[in-house]
Amino acid sequence: MARYLLPSTTTAASSFPRNARASPAPILAPRALASRSKHARAIMAVASDQPAAPSKYPKMAAPTTGPVPADELLGVIQAAAKAGAEVVMEAVNKPRNIQYKGVADLVTDTDKLSESVILEVVTKNFKDHLILGEEGGLIGDSLSEYLWCIDPLDGTTNFAHGYPSFSVSIGVLFRGKPAAATVVEFCGGPMCWNTRTISASSGKGAYCNGQKIHVSPTEKVEQSLLVTGFGYEHDDAWLTNINLFKEFTDVSRGVRRLGSAAADMSHVGLGITEAYWEYRLKPWDMAAGVLSFFNR
Repeated sequence: MARYLLPSTTTAASSFPRNARASPAPILAPRALASRSKHARAIMAVASDQPAAPSKYPKMAAPTTGPVPADELLGVIQAAAKAGAEVVMEAVNKPRNIQYKGVADLVTDTDKLSESVILEVVTKNFKDHLILGEEGGLIGDSLSEYLWCIDPLDGTTNFAHGYPSFSVSIGVLFRGKPAAATVVEFCGGPMCWNTRTISASSGKGAYCNGQKIHVSPTEKVEQSLLVTGFGYEHDDAWLTNINLFKEFTDVSRGVRRLGSAAADMSHVGLGITEAYWEYRLKPWDMAAGVLSFFNR
């Protein structure tokens, strides 16, 4: 097992007593949203492009990309994400071969083929790096300081139904912290699909299709558009999030549930939503998207 793995956010609810309220994945920490709900104040946060006090809000991004220069690392990530996105684009208007990992958890041939071409690009350039793919698991050098977290098709259910949004997500951790990432989001709809590419690297900010992006300056929940997600397990965490969905719908401009965590986080980075929260995220769900707004 690798020495450096993204902190898990998938077990928080399972360790709680049955009647306890589980805490959401701690992926938005820069600034607490003002809210009329005391529960909301305690657990909801919004990304901000204003610098936070170092003692209160530690940096999430890696301070450096390590011995691999940022431009080189990001170049390979973008090439790999592009290769995966081409596979998805080729299949997006065609019939799907759908299989099931659970009652409602889907996987398609496109997921697998996308991951295959991504791995080909990565291993060609970095033979000694550790790789964690959603479909293939861990491969590579377990002692590497680099961990690639790959979701070849985030939002498979949306893809299977031809419903935006879904994405190809690749994030690279250096010594356990996000160092560089790319998310290729599919926008539009049947017969009019398009993509936008959000990329970020340590200390260099985040970009969409080559243009610098910034999070929203809004700090008040009542002026915010929020986004969340729900896992496949209808457990205590799921029920808690249903209650949060209602609470925040009551006090904000609205709460959206889109179905792709990587895209959801990228929307915060783009400034089109103010905040995002979700339970039960896996490393490949968040390793890329989180860098788009924490890398300030």
